[in-house]
Amino acid sequence: MIDVDLRLTVSDRSRRFDLAVRFATDVPFAALYGPSGAGKSLTLQAIAGLLHPSSGHVRLDGRTLYDSAKGIDVAAPARRIGYLFQHYALFPHLSVRENIAFGLTSWHRWRLSAEQAERVQALLDSFELGALAESRPGTLSGGQQQRVALARALACQPQVLLLDEPFAALNPMLRSTLRAELAQVRRQWGIPVLMITHDIDDVLELADMAFVYGKGQIVQEIDLRNGASRELAAQQFGTGASPKDETPLRSKLRRMLAGATHR
Repeated sequence: MIDVDLRLTVSDRSRRFDLAVRFATDVPFAALYGPSGAGKSLTLQAIAGLLHPSSGHVRLDGRTLYDSAKGIDVAAPARRIGYLFQHYALFPHLSVRENIAFGLTSWHRWRLSAEQAERVQALLDSFELGALAESRPGTLSGGQQQRVALARALACQPQVLLLDEPFAALNPMLRSTLRAELAQVRRQWGIPVLMITHDIDDVLELADMAFVYGKGQIVQEIDLRNGASRELAAQQFGTGASPKDETPLRSKLRRMLAGATHR
């Protein structure tokens, strides 16, 4: 179960953005869906401990990671959260093996234990990266870079995996294949996933629950398993054309995600 209640403000001289979101879910795969600039990435960063909210809480499987009222704010490395950044954030000067191992080391402990080295090798094998272990990220395809970033996120044995637009940097022709691979990774590792996206097809292919964002708030909750929804505010989002072979439920979900819910 991930339980999030966050309020924060970011601003500069010309702009102020207020985020106020609250949701709780125990589904295997949840999506934060909505247009760019709606507050999805801020939510993920706050959950991971990369941003400090002004108030609220973050709880993961009964463990409190942040609670403003109780003065709890667990440091990011201790939160046991795997984070896949939108453009993967791989270190160009490190090999694939070293990138995967990076989260297991620190400035005062840079050598891996035998157990950690075995874990890195197991991840290389699991993601079919063994032959590329000594390669640099710049020589890899987009899909290979994504696998390296996923392996690195899983190396610390996280309790939850956060994905920031995992397919945005990829060729559209690769996305269907890599969605299937990501779904397989989630099943194999048995770890809950929270993904942000502005692509309806990402939601339809992967998510069990969608929390629809608009202007710093969640405006609708949609259960992708049965089409049930709870509308919190009226909000319109753009959508592409629907494939002709979609099922009635899938077409309904697409309309709901686009903000035109059929009742």
